[in-house]
Amino acid sequence: MATVKLEAVLIGNAAAALQGAPVTTVDFDFLFRKTPRNMVKLKALAKTLRAMVLRPYYPASDLYRLVREDDGLQVDFMGTIHGVRSFAGLRDRSSTVDVGGATVRVASLIDVVRSKRAARRPRDLAVLDLLEKSLAKASRSKN
Repeated sequence: MATVKLEAVLIGNAAAALQGAPVTTVDFDFLFRKTPRNMVKLKALAKTLRAMVLRPYYPASDLYRLVREDDGLQVDFMGTIHGVRSFAGLRDRSSTVDVGGATVRVASLIDVVRSKRAARRPRDLAVLDLLEKSLAKASRSKN
């Protein structure tokens, strides 16, 4: 994402796992500021990754899915998520993590928990207890 200067924050189970939560996921979800300029950057990122941009749930969803058929890579970008008021706030509370030599901005565990709680989907509720325990453990470690 740095090559195309697309600013995005990793959210969901992948963000939680990078912070030590015992969860797994098969995809990567990012929140980004949906602007005309960032849509151009998203398309440039897809080109760089040799992927296609799909809108699988259009018009009901604000999801943009990058898919690469060669190896099944799937990366989702959303302009909004449940439980998060603004991209700026999420970004301010995020941290950076090195992932395979790339710097990735990762949502705070509290924001991941808020989002899962607000979404109330069965798959989110299934991991909520684990995430809340991980958050409590992380809070105790800081004190």
